[in-house]
Amino acid sequence: MHFYQVGGAVRDMLLHKSCQDRDFVVTGGTEKEMLALGFKKVGKSFPVFLHPETGEEYALARREVKTGLGHCDFKFEFTPDITLEEDSLRRDFTCNALYRNPDTGEILDFHQGRDDIKKRVLRHISEHFAEDPLRVLRMCRFAAQLEFAVAPETMALCRRMVEEGALAHLSRQRIWQEMEKALGCRGFYLFVRTARECGALSVLLPEIGELWNVPERRDYHPEGNSGEHTVLSLKAADTDDAMVNLAVLLHDVGKTATDPQKWPSHRGHDLLGAEIIGRIAARLQIPEAYTGFARFCALNHMVSHRPPADAAKKLARIAVDLLRFHRPDYVERFIAVMSADVRGRDKPFSRAEQKNFAAIAAMLERFYQKASTLRFCEYPEFRQALEALKEHRITSVQLRKKEAEILLRQAEI
Repeated sequence: MHFYQVGGAVRDMLLHKSCQDRDFVVTGGTEKEMLALGFKKVGKSFPVFLHPETGEEYALARREVKTGLGHCDFKFEFTPDITLEEDSLRRDFTCNALYRNPDTGEILDFHQGRDDIKKRVLRHISEHFAEDPLRVLRMCRFAAQLEFAVAPETMALCRRMVEEGALAHLSRQRIWQEMEKALGCRGFYLFVRTARECGALSVLLPEIGELWNVPERRDYHPEGNSGEHTVLSLKAADTDDAMVNLAVLLHDVGKTATDPQKWPSHRGHDLLGAEIIGRIAARLQIPEAYTGFARFCALNHMVSHRPPADAAKKLARIAVDLLRFHRPDYVERFIAVMSADVRGRDKPFSRAEQKNFAAIAAMLERFYQKASTLRFCEYPEFRQALEALKEHRITSVQLRKKEAEILLRQAEI
């Protein structure tokens, strides 16, 4: 019985990256032998075991046979005579099919994966790649995570899979799981670019795919359309904060619903965007923690385009609304989203624009700090407004406006 480290840990070692998870494959062994060594069996579909001391996963080498159209529709063969090379044929990309002997350090490479790592290329191992529709999204995710290019033949295969309807066999949960992993990568913009190139973006997030058909003002956005602006904004964000990346991805989604006759003006896209985000969240079952913040950003990000003197009233209301999240970190995150938006274009960010944005960000931070210390119930006009709300004479929006008026006065800005 032999143990080999496999997959991402070996790849990341060659890339000189740290890796939290280490997986192992076992050849020449049986379930009975693994249990006798103290391993705990956890796999249901195929034998996966946890090491008795480290808790790391060990799986018996196996073959896979496709039985249906879905991501999980496989039957597995695992016998002691299955070789590492046979096991490697079921894996997705050459860079993920490397095996390392932990005793000798020897790396076994059956598909030129080391060469592809040096070239920073994602390349599928065989046509069996097409048997698992999730691999289209994994390609997009690894493009973001590793910042690798995709081999032309792999892109062509994924494009064919999308055209043949493979993504329809993925559950919403699996789609969101892959997206969430990609959102936590600094290269998330590459996920979007890769998904658009293979056609997956228009299937999974058609609202985002449509942004490439929405023109922008060329004097302000030389890149020409809202889709390219969104990708450039994600690149400018340069963050592994999944919440910020999702908000940046969706901040201009409302532009697709504005009147085409008035393009490149997109008046009202903030409100329209918040509605569309709600529909996307329901369809993909995205947690409210993500989408609540994304809606907030869609509604309010345009304040960064105003001169500071004209933005004070709006910023006071934003500070009051941010308080309701009970998340002080949202202030910094919202500023990060606004910053990505104003810098996300194919044009330098001028010194005057930098000065304007810095003033907007500083004003919001001061408003929020002041709002955090105010006891609004001590102000008669707030108590009157609160009573009016209880009697349904005003709305909660009007109550927040009253809070913003008090904040604006007390902040002395």
